[in-house]
Amino acid sequence: MGLFAIRDYRRLFSAQVIALFGTGLATVALGLLAYELAGPRAGAVLATALTIKMVAYVVVAPLAAAYVDRLPRRWFLTILDVVRALVVIALPFVTEVWHIYVLIGVLQTASAAFTPTFQAVIPDIVTEEADYTRALSASQVASTMESLLSPVLAAVALTFMSFNLLFLGTSAGFAVSALLVLSTRIPNARPSSHANAWDRAVAGIRTFAATPSLRGVMALNLVVAAAGSIVVVNTVNYVRDVLGGTQSDVAWMLAASGTGTLLVAVVLPRVLDRVADRFVMLIGAAVLVLAVGAAVTTSAASIAAALPTGVIWVAIGGGMALIITPTGRVLRRAVDPTGIPEVFAAQFSLSHLAWLVTYPIAGWVATQAGFTTTWTLLAGLAAIGAVTALAVWPRDEKAEAGGPAAVAVQPRIRKTEAQAQVAVATEVATREAAEAAEGTLAASQCACVRTI
Repeated sequence: MGLFAIRDYRRLFSAQVIALFGTGLATVALGLLAYELAGPRAGAVLATALTIKMVAYVVVAPLAAAYVDRLPRRWFLTILDVVRALVVIALPFVTEVWHIYVLIGVLQTASAAFTPTFQAVIPDIVTEEADYTRALSASQVASTMESLLSPVLAAVALTFMSFNLLFLGTSAGFAVSALLVLSTRIPNARPSSHANAWDRAVAGIRTFAATPSLRGVMALNLVVAAAGSIVVVNTVNYVRDVLGGTQSDVAWMLAASGTGTLLVAVVLPRVLDRVADRFVMLIGAAVLVLAVGAAVTTSAASIAAALPTGVIWVAIGGGMALIITPTGRVLRRAVDPTGIPEVFAAQFSLSHLAWLVTYPIAGWVATQAGFTTTWTLLAGLAAIGAVTALAVWPRDEKAEAGGPAAVAVQPRIRKTEAQAQVAVATEVATREAAEAAEGTLAASQCACVRTI
């Protein structure tokens, strides 16, 4: 059965796509709203809003994972979508910068609970390894198409309407997403093996600390955040103030990054069928380090042109896809099924902890010290993350024999070995009994012959 023949996955994927496109429109609109309210300080405002988002993600996601096994996941996801729809529809009416901060705090708290819960649902619905790999790729393609097409749609829309109306598209997307989730048969989470909420909240983080491949993922999170924050935070000011572009040009430059992600996401599933996840993700890290280095060079050399900037943005999008797409496969293989919600929530928090570091650098440092200094700092962080991942993630993943997944497997191995030993012993005893019976029969026959 094909991936999209799975009814519940098909509906969840549709919900994801619709919500993503709404979010994409809101991302463009939020940057322009910040520019309207703060002008040259828009980067700092946007960085603050995104920092609030990251704090919510780092704090709330583990708590959501701790309690999600006690909640009906279908209703939980639906309510969170409704909350996000209501918050976004209020954004066009803000008149002060602090209004943005409050609404973003509420919005991202709901998203921080929604996203890891949604990610943990997919392995319960798509159980085949090959289909799950394609589900991850489809999710990446959806994110890519949003990154590519949402800015394009926004650019077209901005030619005849105010950017504030883009928030309405986001709200509608969340509302439709809620209806689709509500119509889906989502199994409730498996009961956690951890007794209390604190143990459940930190279980995923402990798993990351104990597992070499997941430590590598943690380091690669920093690479993704260092490069991605340049696109997310600095695009609006760089295009408007350095390149002299328009609102639509901001959207087109964001679409360039989405193009890079799309090109990679289209070919990656076939590559992952033949090439190890580790190799692909480390290649992605190298691409991102080189791309950020190129951004530093163009800024330092005052090469203020749309073409080289667009090429760098494409490379950043492609490098991020090389790392993000295989991550779900690595997480799933690292734990037994009962630990999937916890490890997905931990990845959600830890990845956004990296963004919590890089967003303020991209926004606040750029406002005070300029793009060259800022991007040099981010290039250094990206290089540190790449080198760390190479060092802590062993090439031979059998080295994870002491990790959580192996610990879960070892009892089954021991049980199988014990069963084999019992079977051998039973066979020997049976053979000996048969030989004894044959000996008894032969002795009886000899006794009968002598009697005759």
